[in-house]
Amino acid sequence: MKQYWLDEPEEHDFPAAHDYLELLFPLKEAQLMVDKLKKSPTIIKKSKDILRASQLPLLPSTNIHVSQNIKKVKKGKSLSPVLLVRNDGKLIIADGYHRVCAIYYLSEDLSIPCRLV
Repeated sequence: MKQYWLDEPEEHDFPAAHDYLELLFPLKEAQLMVDKLKKSPTIIKKSKDILRASQLPLLPSTNIHVSQNIKKVKKGKSLSPVLLVRNDGKLIIADGYHRVCAIYYLSEDLSIPCRLV
């Protein structure tokens, strides 16, 4: 698993998560979630379980961002862990949807490091 992933989310992932969460929640609540994500420990989950829990479709491998992430991994470069928010029994991929889909194409059983609040 280490071969595919950075140890920590990249700094630009948190503003991206905030931008997305701000569409779903009031500004202060979105910021609180991002602050918690920054402090949360990294856990490991399977790509297939993240997709199922989020109820999002698997993007096609031809999606530009999915294909870029697949190529990146095949070249030996690491991806940033995924940022997740649990809300009312549903899972929100705050940042990393394309990375989850890319890893799923390599194998649905591959593990993904995540931050979950």
